[in-house]
Amino acid sequence: MSAPTTDATHRRLLERWELQQAAYVAHRENRFEVMLDVLALHGPAAPTVLDLACGPGSISDRVLRRFPDATTVAVDYDPVLTRVAEEALAGHGGRATVLDVDLARPGWSDALGGRRFDAVLSSTALHWLAPGRLLAVYEELGRMLAPGAVFLNADHLRFDDRAPTLREISAAHDRRCQDEAFTAGVPDWQGWWAEAAQLPDLAELVALREQRFADRPPQPHSPLDLHLAALRTAGFAEVGTVWQYLDDHVVFARR
Repeated sequence: MSAPTTDATHRRLLERWELQQAAYVAHRENRFEVMLDVLALHGPAAPTVLDLACGPGSISDRVLRRFPDATTVAVDYDPVLTRVAEEALAGHGGRATVLDVDLARPGWSDALGGRRFDAVLSSTALHWLAPGRLLAVYEELGRMLAPGAVFLNADHLRFDDRAPTLREISAAHDRRCQDEAFTAGVPDWQGWWAEAAQLPDLAELVALREQRFADRPPQPHSPLDLHLAALRTAGFAEVGTVWQYLDDHVVFARR
C-alpha cells in the first residue's frame, strides 16, 4: 500500500487539531456555526473572506465547505501551521490562498495586495496580541475594509476582577471539559505539536517557529469591553456580540 499523500497527511493533522482545540473550547462548533450564519445572512452568496491568524485552516475549511463559490485568504505567522493549512486546504483548489503575514508588524495588510473582503473571521488567536497591538490591527482592518464588511472574532475573553464569580465558574468549566477530553484520549496542545513534528516537512519548520516567537510571550487576555471599545475607535459603525457561553464570545463588528 502506498504512503498517504502529503495533503491527506496534513488533512488528518487538521482533524487532530480540531479534536484538541475542542478540548480547550467547549461548544467550539457553535462558534463557527454562528459565524457562518452571520456570513450567510449578511453577505454575498460568493463571499471573499480573510481568515485572520488562520492556524491550520479551521475557518477557511468551514467557509469553503459552507459556501461552494466562496474564496478565502488565510494568513498566519506560524510557519508550521501555515504549511498544514496549505496542504489541508489543497482539496479546495484555487479557492484558498495561504499567506505568511505577521500581525505584530505595522502595515501587515500590504501583503494582501489590495484584495477586497466581504468579511474577516478569526478564532482563538488575537489574544496573543498586546492591547496596543490589538487596537492597531483593528485600525488597519478599519482602513482596508469597505463599508458594510463584517468582522467576527471568536475567542475566550476572560472575566477580570470585576466579575470574580464568573471568572471562577468559567475556569472550573474549562478544567472539567479538558479533563473529560484528555481522559477520553483526545490529544492535548503539547501532544498535537509532538505529532506534527514527526512529519519531515514540518520538523524543519519547528526551529523557525521557535525563532519567530522567542521574544513574544503570551499576553494577558483583554476583556470583552476592551475589544468593543477598540473596534469603535477603529471606525467600525456597529459592534456587539452574536454569541456567548460563559467567557467565550463571538464578537461582531460592521464597518
